[in-house]
Amino acid sequence: MAECELTESEWLSGRFVELMLFDERRLRALYHVQGYQRRIARAFNKKVKSRDLVKGDMVTKEIRAPIFDPRDKFRSKRSGPYIIKTILLGGAAQLIDLDGNEFNTLVNLDQLKRYYP
Repeated sequence: MAECELTESEWLSGRFVELMLFDERRLRALYHVQGYQRRIARAFNKKVKSRDLVKGDMVTKEIRAPIFDPRDKFRSKRSGPYIIKTILLGGAAQLIDLDGNEFNTLVNLDQLKRYYP
């Protein structure tokens, strides 16, 4: 204040303007981040395949457990076919095999793929 030869009121008004500009900069940065997140989500959602699976559909299940198999290259990556018994709201499904035996564990819908005989 002393170096610039400003009065206290001029200095306070200048400081207030600077603080108001910080809020504008923060908002501009927030809008930029939100726009970036929308662009990333749009690019990601282009590649998402919707699986409209319903109760009673025949599906195959992805095998994710590491199983030692000397013919690993020729081993099937999926098991099944199974029938969907119920679908829960969280994205899980209960499966039964073709003989009617129920599985105790639930399976995520992202591990299932429609079975075409």
